[in-house]
Amino acid sequence: MSGPTASLRPPADAQPPVRHPDAPAPGELLGAHYDQCFGCGGSQPHGLHLAARAGQGVSVTADFTVKPAHQGAPGLAHGGVLATALDETLGSLNWLLRVIAVTGRLETDFVRPVPVDTVLYLDAHVTAVAGRKIYSSAVGRIGGPEGPVAVRADALFIEVKVDHFIEHGRPAEIKAALEDPDQTKVARAFEVNP
Repeated sequence: MSGPTASLRPPADAQPPVRHPDAPAPGELLGAHYDQCFGCGGSQPHGLHLAARAGQGVSVTADFTVKPAHQGAPGLAHGGVLATALDETLGSLNWLLRVIAVTGRLETDFVRPVPVDTVLYLDAHVTAVAGRKIYSSAVGRIGGPEGPVAVRADALFIEVKVDHFIEHGRPAEIKAALEDPDQTKVARAFEVNP
């Protein structure tokens, strides 16, 4: 693998990421950013139920178990589900920066098959920030956090304002999320959805 394409390489004037002082502490479970999220939400019966934890610096670790509902070929995870797991993990990084950002580009490499009932261990970190652009990378391993690499991704997230979701989302869901009395849930609801 030669690395990310030019659009996913930070420009020369990019800055190192800076963890927000109010970011969750290393080891802290981040929880679902939105209960209806297919990647991390608890209300999606066939969702990934991905669990992410804050790491050191601007990094997160996550894991999810591939269930029969996630298969593409018989007995193997669907590539789109694996890309979703990578995207969800990479999107969780934005909570450590305390910015609202959406996926602008996601480049995924599928290195080896991931069987059903396998736990995929994901590790992601922000590599650089350039204005509204956030560059990040992730790797997914099977057999344990140090196991063989199964998938990897490089991503570009773009910082947006909450108006992005208000303009493009379904009004009923947007209204319900904005009216939640828990202001942390309000902030988190809009952190990664495109």
